[in-house]
Amino acid sequence: MKAALWVFGYGSLIWHPEFPVAERHVARLAGWHRSFCMRSIHHRGSVEAPGLVLALDRATGVHCDGVAFRVAEGAEDETLAALRERELISSAYIEEWLDVTLSDGRQVTALAYVIDPVHEQYCGGLPLEEQAEIIAHATGGRGPNRDYLYSTAEHLAALGIADADLDWLAARVRQLCS
Repeated sequence: MKAALWVFGYGSLIWHPEFPVAERHVARLAGWHRSFCMRSIHHRGSVEAPGLVLALDRATGVHCDGVAFRVAEGAEDETLAALRERELISSAYIEEWLDVTLSDGRQVTALAYVIDPVHEQYCGGLPLEEQAEIIAHATGGRGPNRDYLYSTAEHLAALGIADADLDWLAARVRQLCS
């Protein structure tokens, strides 16, 4: 029997996984935080006007709460191929197998896409106001950057996952776009 494939979602995978899910749980990943630290030149921006997308950025003493998905049995290979096509559109993300703790206390190893901190699209440490300005105006192949922010913030809130930076950004971008 093939081992279960778990995927850790911290951004759009939470609300748009695009693969068959057998099980989902709120989960915690230690040593990484969710951050708008990747310039998006495809999905939420362009080469001429990059947007920002979330990535997992490594840091000491932090954690990221997100969703762990167990892929439906028999769909592992297609899911992995689809995720690679979606997430590895540039080489800014790196595939990592990381241990996450599920809300029921189990620990599983899940596939996660983390930022390559030496990649040219990496932009960690941007002030929140600068992030808001970029997100308010960028648009890419999957639509306006602000829609990505709003959907992620709304879905995190619905799951009971607090993210003060995303909440601040969503409120600020709404102000900038009104």
